[in-house]
Amino acid sequence: MSLPIHFAPLQGYTDDVYRRIHHELVGGIAHYYTPFVRMEGGGVRSKDMRDIRPEFNEGVPVVPQIIVKSMKEFDYLVSIVEEKGYHRIDVNMGCPFPMQAKHGRGSGLLAHVDIIEEMAKAIEAKPQLSFSVKMRLGWEDKDEWRSALGILNETPLHQIALHPRIGTQQYKGKVDMEAFDEFYALCKHPLIYNGDVTTMAHIHALENKYPKLAGVMMGRGLLARPSLSAEYASGKELPEDARRKLMHEMHDRMKAHYETTANSEAQLHARLRLFWEYMEEELGKKLYKKIMKAGNLKNYLAAVREV
Repeated sequence: MSLPIHFAPLQGYTDDVYRRIHHELVGGIAHYYTPFVRMEGGGVRSKDMRDIRPEFNEGVPVVPQIIVKSMKEFDYLVSIVEEKGYHRIDVNMGCPFPMQAKHGRGSGLLAHVDIIEEMAKAIEAKPQLSFSVKMRLGWEDKDEWRSALGILNETPLHQIALHPRIGTQQYKGKVDMEAFDEFYALCKHPLIYNGDVTTMAHIHALENKYPKLAGVMMGRGLLARPSLSAEYASGKELPEDARRKLMHEMHDRMKAHYETTANSEAQLHARLRLFWEYMEEELGKKLYKKIMKAGNLKNYLAAVREV
């Protein structure tokens, strides 16, 4: 069995540029999810609007993701995404960052069952759209998922992706696989596993343990090893030199793009170094530190040439 691999969104990393380059050079991804679109100051940030513009995502299997704290935000953002011509929308109930969660968005929404119930009714009223949910076990309480799942199970959804941590953990501590087991048994929708997947062996272990699993979602694992999706699809690990060559090709494509949009060398440097941020294990500590601590663009590019 080969599971579909989904690329989880990470703010500041998986923008339209990264998604397109990964899709064209690596592949092996069923869907790429956009960093969440949110309301700010009564509207949508121009950065978010740009990221979901169809012309920037043509040919790439993209699903826009929204994050909301109220039905007003939900209705507005759904209308924006639908106007752009999308038929799939992912609802973020998993973001662990306090700036969002403490205001009732992301994993913070899981405690507000009344809003989830209203959202479920709104989803039922939009059969022309296909909704999915990305969620955690809760914000502070690891049992918040129970009430939410009771509602979501009766809501027409394409799938649910579960990261079995609570929001206050962010990415610390271990994933709660006992809770995932229970969720897996109770969930009536296709279920995607998300959380700490970094190797082909881990994906195969999930395949074997959860025969009804509908897919695996990775974010940090793919940023750390971009080739992982292609390796899993082919069933063969790439040798180190091939992985390094692919990193260079991706980086060169990113550099060529951002050279046309960056306002300064400092801005270009800051944007490009993000490409390597999760790659310490892949690069080794010495080279990783050299790249990340380079003080200017010239020294940074010299360090990158050592990859």
